[in-house]
Amino acid sequence: MTPDLTAASAFVAATGFELAEVTGTRVTGHVEVGPEHHTPWGVVHGGVYCTIVEGAASVGASAAVVERGQFAVGVNNSTDFLRPMTAGRLDVLAEPVQQGKTLQLWLVTLTREDGKIAARGQVRLQNVPLPGS
Repeated sequence: MTPDLTAASAFVAATGFELAEVTGTRVTGHVEVGPEHHTPWGVVHGGVYCTIVEGAASVGASAAVVERGQFAVGVNNSTDFLRPMTAGRLDVLAEPVQQGKTLQLWLVTLTREDGKIAARGQVRLQNVPLPGS
């Protein structure tokens, strides 16, 4: 069974992240953040950014290897929180830095409506066999 890579997992979807484009070389989408994403101090929780970064990279990296009977699992996620946010739209762009036979490295940026980057992350992923293949 080939997974549907056009829909985020339930966990990622809980953040509100909506995928727009999914290929093995580019993933785009957006999320509207607000009070439901806040820390007790009223700013978006860093875990939201990490989840979106990992989700976008995982979907793109998996799309790149699905025809080989593989999917990609994150082995490292390094996300930087550059600007605090309280509410608004974040545009998501994920692109590979390197795609090898066993490992991939993806860069993901989350950009505010004013064009400034709120967070960016790199995810290292390992290509592994799809279950049942």
